[in-house]
Amino acid sequence: MTAVTERPEKTTTLSEAARDEGAVRTLARGLRLNPEFRAGLPMTLVLALLATAGRLVVPVAVQQTVDRGLTGEGGPDVAFIRTMVLVCAVAVLLTAGCAYLMNVRLYRTSETGLAALRVRAFRHVHDLSMLTQGGERRGSLVSRVTGDVDQISQFMQWGGLMMIMSVGQLLIASVLMFVYSWPLALLVWVSFLPLMYALRLIQRIISRAYTRVRERMADLLAAVSESVVGAPVIRAYGAEDRTAAKVDTTVDAARSAQTRAQGLVAMTFPASELVAALATAAVVVAGTLLGIGGHLTAGELVAFLFLVTLFVSPMQAATEILNEAQNAIAGWRRVLGVLDTEPDVADPGEAGRSLPRGPIEVRFEDVGFAYPGGPPVLHGVSATIAPQARIAVVGETGSGKTTFAKLLTRLMDPASGRVLVDGVPLDEVRFSSLRERIVMVPQDGFLFDASLADNIRYGRPGATDADLAAAVRELGLGDWLDGLPRGLDTPVGQRGESLSAGERQLVALARAYVADPDLLVLDEATSAVDPATEVRIQRALDGLTRGRTAVAIAHRLSTAEAADEVIVFDRGRIVQRGAHAELAAVPGVYADLYASWTAQRAL
Repeated sequence: MTAVTERPEKTTTLSEAARDEGAVRTLARGLRLNPEFRAGLPMTLVLALLATAGRLVVPVAVQQTVDRGLTGEGGPDVAFIRTMVLVCAVAVLLTAGCAYLMNVRLYRTSETGLAALRVRAFRHVHDLSMLTQGGERRGSLVSRVTGDVDQISQFMQWGGLMMIMSVGQLLIASVLMFVYSWPLALLVWVSFLPLMYALRLIQRIISRAYTRVRERMADLLAAVSESVVGAPVIRAYGAEDRTAAKVDTTVDAARSAQTRAQGLVAMTFPASELVAALATAAVVVAGTLLGIGGHLTAGELVAFLFLVTLFVSPMQAATEILNEAQNAIAGWRRVLGVLDTEPDVADPGEAGRSLPRGPIEVRFEDVGFAYPGGPPVLHGVSATIAPQARIAVVGETGSGKTTFAKLLTRLMDPASGRVLVDGVPLDEVRFSSLRERIVMVPQDGFLFDASLADNIRYGRPGATDADLAAAVRELGLGDWLDGLPRGLDTPVGQRGESLSAGERQLVALARAYVADPDLLVLDEATSAVDPATEVRIQRALDGLTRGRTAVAIAHRLSTAEAADEVIVFDRGRIVQRGAHAELAAVPGVYADLYASWTAQRAL
């Protein structure tokens, strides 16, 4: 008895674990996953420290100028004042130079890191199974690689820079304030501590608000892209107004989410302005009293007021930094949601096995499958397909035949049982070997916005134009190719819209032919085409499947008539199997399907 392999139920949605992480943990994980962001960071921080320290030369120079240059015992010291002015000028120039170098390094590092993040997220999206991708709207997936990363970019290049400068400026200004007058320094800190505590509390609310912003922006992108791609259907059914209303709704939802988030941030601006004004006023009053008591010189008070300004500006900038940071963190969480999602159809990689070239035998052993949240669609399917056999798989819509094809090509993994090729379980075969040996021609025959040659060459990147032309003619499609305006150089348009549905299928068959697989799976290759094109496709199929193991999923039973054997599915089970003539001659599911198809052809 064959052992049945039970597998835990798999999710088809992107991971949401990152949504519950704190801001610091999210940023830490993001930086850890992207070592490119940390490249050259120590030198950047050194430059930031020098740029920040340079700003504090002016208050010290002012204090020295007032206390020694203007009010010294011998009267104004012009030479000393001139020296202080020169020191300030040099400090300003050095500060500007360090700031420039810091900006350049930070921009270069952040762009390198963001490019790597985009590539990593994009490739991970492609590694996800068809079920996981199908569980997300395409626009939402695109937004995670584009818009969400853009938000991270803005923060890394502006907010991150401001954060580094602000923290350094805050710390150095605090040290100097304590040097000049610890009572006044404590007064400033006590004034701002309530604001700092309040910002920490509101940060959590703002974080949730900006997560909703990123989600609404993803919905907007999905709605717009869907309306653009579906424009022909929208126009055909006069649904422009309904589509516009749907887009308007997503635009309004994005606007509302953004407005609410910005409103929360805006609450912090007047609070910081008020605290800054109160702190400055308190320093003036307390500093004057300390000066009268002989505990503070005039120069030290003036310098302290300069330092208060340097202390206050980072606190005021913190609100804007908070705004950018929360937007970026929301973006990080969505990108991490992609990267955290484990592919449920994983490539075994180096640990996997490679299959030698040659005719393939396929074996299904008690295979069961159910789509997440749905009832089982395959029940204990067992079947063996001999090498070089031409198999037609038929059945009513929803009978399980397309699921059978997807399991055979490992676009999905079975929930129970196993699929073997040449005696090797599919999940142990490296993708590089699997995709070379097994090729599926999908029903829609998707084409890329390129020339006919480029689309056929997807099957074998190294093929020359001569190879492509020869392949097309070997499939019996030379007359079709000669009838195209520019032959192999004919542009096919976006999604192949310059070609008919049947012509797109011909290109897909030519692409599979140049790939030269050992097992070919065709999903309804002759569906939705005119009779003349169907004849062309059948002729191409004869050349394509010759000498290969071929499994064809078809609604039109002309493919079944030419097959070596027919497998009939009904309600997720194989109910009949045999040659076309045998099955058509006995009562059963296939005879009913064939009678219905024959009647439709006669109309």
